[in-house]
Amino acid sequence: MRYALITIAILGCVLSAGCRKPAESDDRHDHAGAPTSGQVEGELYDEVMRLHDEGMEKMDEIYALKRKLTQKIADAPGLVEEERQELESRIMQLDSASRAMMVWMREFRPESDTLDAEGYRDYLESELQKVRKVRDDIFAAVERASRE
Repeated sequence: MRYALITIAILGCVLSAGCRKPAESDDRHDHAGAPTSGQVEGELYDEVMRLHDEGMEKMDEIYALKRKLTQKIADAPGLVEEERQELESRIMQLDSASRAMMVWMREFRPESDTLDAEGYRDYLESELQKVRKVRDDIFAAVERASRE
C-alpha cells in the first residue's frame, strides 16, 4: 500500500512537471501552429482548445488534492476501512482524470493536411466530444476529492 502511494506521488510530480501552467503573462497555451482551413474548422478547433485549456487549469489542483488525500491516509493508520477505501477511490479518480488528459493530448493530431475539409471537420467534432468528456471527468474528480 505504501509503495503504491509513493508511486502515485512520484507519478504526479512527473506529470505536473510535464504540463506546467503557463506564466502569468500567457493566458493560453501556444496554439500558433493551429490549422486554419476554414471558419467552421477554426471555430471547432478553438472550442477543442478551450475545453483542453479548462481541463489543464485544474491539473495543479489535482496534484494538490492527491497529496492532501495521500497524506490524510498516511497520517491516520487507524482509519476506518470504509473511509480509507473512499479516500483511495478519490485518489484513483484524480489519477484517471489526469491520465485521460495526457492520453488525449498525446493522441490529438490537429494537422489537417492529410484530410479534406469534411474529414477534418468530422475529426474535430469527434475530438470535441472526447475532450469535453475528459474536461468533465477532471471537474468531477476535483469536486469529489474536495469534499470533506
